Amino acid sequence: MRLVATSFAVLSAAAAMIAGASAQDFPNRPLRVIVPFAAGGPNDVAARLIAESLRAPLGQSVVVENRGGGGGVAGAEVVATSAPDGYTMLLGAAGPLVVSPSVKPLRYDVAKDLAPLAQVYRSAQVLAVHPKLGVKTVAEFVAYAKANPSKVNVGSAGVGTLPHLSIELMNKEAGTGLVHVPYRGTSGALTDLLGGQIEALFGDVAVLAPNIMTGKLVALAVTSPDRSSLLPDVVTMAEARFPALETESWGGLLLPAGVPADVFAKLNVAAQAALAAPAFRDGSKKQGWSDLTTSPELFGKLIQSETAKWGPLVKSGNFKID
Repeated sequence: MRLVATSFAVLSAAAAMIAGASAQDFPNRPLRVIVPFAAGGPNDVAARLIAESLRAPLGQSVVVENRGGGGGVAGAEVVATSAPDGYTMLLGAAGPLVVSPSVKPLRYDVAKDLAPLAQVYRSAQVLAVHPKLGVKTVAEFVAYAKANPSKVNVGSAGVGTLPHLSIELMNKEAGTGLVHVPYRGTSGALTDLLGGQIEALFGDVAVLAPNIMTGKLVALAVTSPDRSSLLPDVVTMAEARFPALETESWGGLLLPAGVPADVFAKLNVAAQAALAAPAFRDGSKKQGWSDLTTSPELFGKLIQSETAKWGPLVKSGNFKID
């Protein structure tokens, strides 16, 4: 019995030494960031910018993996069920963190299975239409949609994404009867809008701005509190007299719950350094992202406040996620 106890004590001490050594050496291999959406959208851009910026403070490469599907749920599941060793992160957004958890049972619980690390970006969306529609203001668009109920098709980056929420919010607040057309990312929706297959699109400013500036699309308003630096001549929803339609897309890094405290602390320091790096800040300006201050606590509070904001809408009978 004494031999068993002694052996157990030796093994426990050895395990503790190994755990301590691994924490001290972290990271000693490449890390990965899971993007739960297709390549090309704002979350993908954010993941690639922050991954590159994390290389210096972590001393390791950070690989971006796109795991689209289910409005971001598939990719979030990968991270939530990964080993809590700090080597796997999620670039999460409203879809898998706020929308889907509010309307259907999932394999993960955001509050219990994921640990917020840092918000990476917040960005205005823009409501853009095809020129053939013949409208130039939000008021004209609302009037047209009301005169043509269930005939105005509006694209989004996918079911449960913030652009989808914006469409449903416009239907609720303005009584427009817009038809939601989901895609597997903003790029596919943009292609169809340019081709005239759909009439309008809520999308990230950086993605739509080039076609707006060349006149291929007409921007009606941005959804942020202030005008976008990329489209300074485009009014806000508040300026267009639709303040209830103010929204901003956002995304941030999360880890599987249970990551050792010292490893989490190292990642937190690295994330703050990466966000403050000149290359990342230059990249964020090119995307038209708003300045932000973040921490694990602040990012966690954002997810909670967004859940409180959007929960009643997505739980309504008119919101369809499947």
